[in-house]
Amino acid sequence: MKLTDLIFGYDHQVIQGDPEKADVRAGIAYDSRKMTAGSMYIAMRGTHSDGHEHVQDAIERGAVAVLVERPVEPVPAHVCVVQVADTRAAVPTMASRYYGEPGQEMDIAAITGTNGKTSISYMIEAVLRIGAKQRVGVIGTDGYRVAHEPIQVDKTTPTTPESIDLQHIMRCMRDRGAGTVVMEASSIALTRHRVDCADIDVGVFTNLTPDHLESHGSMEAYAAAKLLLFRGLCRQAVANADDPVTADIVALMPGATTTYGLDDASADFRATDLVVDSTGTRFVLHHADREHEARVPIPGRFAVYNSLATIATCHLLGHDLEAVLGALAELPPIPGRFQAYQTPAGVSAIVDYAHSTDSLEKVLMTIRGFSTGRIITVFGAGGDRDTIKRAPMGEVVGKISDYAIVTSDNPRFEDPEAIIDQIIPGLASTGTAYERIPDRREAIARALAVAARDDVILIAGKGAEKTQIVGDRKLHFDDMETVRELASSAQSS
Repeated sequence: MKLTDLIFGYDHQVIQGDPEKADVRAGIAYDSRKMTAGSMYIAMRGTHSDGHEHVQDAIERGAVAVLVERPVEPVPAHVCVVQVADTRAAVPTMASRYYGEPGQEMDIAAITGTNGKTSISYMIEAVLRIGAKQRVGVIGTDGYRVAHEPIQVDKTTPTTPESIDLQHIMRCMRDRGAGTVVMEASSIALTRHRVDCADIDVGVFTNLTPDHLESHGSMEAYAAAKLLLFRGLCRQAVANADDPVTADIVALMPGATTTYGLDDASADFRATDLVVDSTGTRFVLHHADREHEARVPIPGRFAVYNSLATIATCHLLGHDLEAVLGALAELPPIPGRFQAYQTPAGVSAIVDYAHSTDSLEKVLMTIRGFSTGRIITVFGAGGDRDTIKRAPMGEVVGKISDYAIVTSDNPRFEDPEAIIDQIIPGLASTGTAYERIPDRREAIARALAVAARDDVILIAGKGAEKTQIVGDRKLHFDDMETVRELASSAQSS
């Protein structure tokens, strides 16, 4: 594709060469190491590095065109250099064009909010697969896939891929027959233009609670980042009526916002008469002056919120409501999201991604609602992340649990013992008995050892993650795999 076609209509300045003659035929990339003959290099500023420092390397590897924000050292005459004000803001347009604007060929739903993004993406995928027999693409924390087939693209971001990778993934999904793509849109991704030009049909907002404040600085800035999805990036909105941020979404998208909730009687999709047990939750769905019996095989109010967001989104995308409800009742387990396992000793072990005060409270209160034994919670806090939430996490665990074991999560470059030191004051203030066991495997083993029949062990923080991040290493660690292995070993010993 000619460079002139990629940058057409975007404010730019040609520093060197002729965009009409620059043939970008081998891809677009922001990593100079991925350059091949005929490719285009995007010089982007990152948290720890500046892509402008690698322009020469990109050219040596075959780049025929370079997009920059500032002047760079003289480059060979055959390379076309184009300057824009913000390469991150410019590249989504170019990437979408390069990959044939794949978002226009599929239904696209993007989910943002503090909690529930991954669960809702799994639920939408399952509902459309079961109820509409669709092949659905999923992009998010747990990777990229169509149906159960993974898309093999290097994962360089925790949740939402960079815009070039996103457009490439979407193209692959369309080529594999996906009719719908559901993606998680993180606050960082929104501020860094990763989902720009994704052609989003429905933007979904779940809730806003304190998280990622090390990146945003304040709840106001965090909310503003989430609201970017509803400032022209999606055609319709689905928003949680019980969260105050939804009022801002309605103001931004009047007449194009569908609401859901449990408490707000005016919500377009509302649930009442919840009945929760260990196998799931039954509720009555109110929509368009009609009532529908509904069930989701996950216990708790949070599961109903996620269900309502799923129902509203699928309905807006044109799917029959009764078919959606029928598929919801057949929902398979979501890996790492209230994922339960019954040990041979009669102990229930639940693995969940809850890693904030709010999410821990919701999961623990759900367990408290059906548990007939003690609640034993194994948890920690991620390193290089919000330090201010650590003591409050300890406090909420102490208030609802009967016993707690504080351990290591993903310490990254922090000392695991220091992280635990910051959790303990909140936990100790409740008077609940606890232990500190930094080794996560040993902590899970200890929980299984002290648990009795009918007790529930919550292992929180990592969910379906397959690794533990220690420094710059990613070590294999799977909470559910560890539980099954330890429980099996205990039975045979």
